[in-house]
Amino acid sequence: MLADCHIHMILDGQYWKSAIERHAQAPDRSWILEILQGYKDCGFTYLRDGGDRWGAGKMARELSKDMGICYRTPLAPLCKKGHYGAFIGQTYENFQEYAQLVKKAREDGADFIKIMISGLMDFDRYGVLTEEGFPEEEIFQLVHIAHEEGFAVMAHANGAKCVTAAAMAGVDSVEHGAYLDEESLWAMKEAGTVWVPTLSTVGNLRGKGRFSEEAVEKILESAEENVARFGAIGGLIAPGSDAGAWAVPHGCMTEQALLEKCLGEGAEGILQKGTKAIIDKF
Repeated sequence: MLADCHIHMILDGQYWKSAIERHAQAPDRSWILEILQGYKDCGFTYLRDGGDRWGAGKMARELSKDMGICYRTPLAPLCKKGHYGAFIGQTYENFQEYAQLVKKAREDGADFIKIMISGLMDFDRYGVLTEEGFPEEEIFQLVHIAHEEGFAVMAHANGAKCVTAAAMAGVDSVEHGAYLDEESLWAMKEAGTVWVPTLSTVGNLRGKGRFSEEAVEKILESAEENVARFGAIGGLIAPGSDAGAWAVPHGCMTEQALLEKCLGEGAEGILQKGTKAIIDKF
């Protein structure tokens, strides 16, 4: 089976504002059907959405039922006010508001909870994040509250300290995971956290002229080395392209190729194991 464990149905791989505008009044059913058909034609049978507050992912889940695709969505990702993610998710200011959003997600039929606990990579400056990760105790509470409601938790997380804290809190999957170290890799391994490294979001930037080529190459090299290390220690890795992000069109096969390069001859078995873990958890 082919699986993409991290997509954004609401985005189109080009300009995020115009992509969201397409669905601002109501999810664009014909566009979503076209994207789903493309996935089906490529042989994908499992898709896990990163969520949006306009309902594009929710509609995709409904439409996919007749297409032989298992589609999972958190509905909207949950983002702390004033921090990364507010452009696409629902915001909260404190744990009480967060807990209320988690309960509402349950009522509205979310498949899991997605939390945003760090910023992005600065693609012009190697080693730099747009925002450091949340404090350890805060991450623990976010994961705990969602788990108490019976949800698996997908975490947008970058930076070794942030990812270590998320793994120790029992997060079910880490998305992106830039700039990890041995401690964070082993923390994920020991916790059974599935890492979805979304290498395509970096690899597909090469040659585009939008960011520093030197920085992009160094960021990608760092991520590839960590994927290889994690695979070597028996960590769970699943393919997720972050389709919809800039330069990552839906149905893009770059992720599979990049992961196979990192993992070598054992890639197929490693990715099958990681994909199964995602499907079982989410």
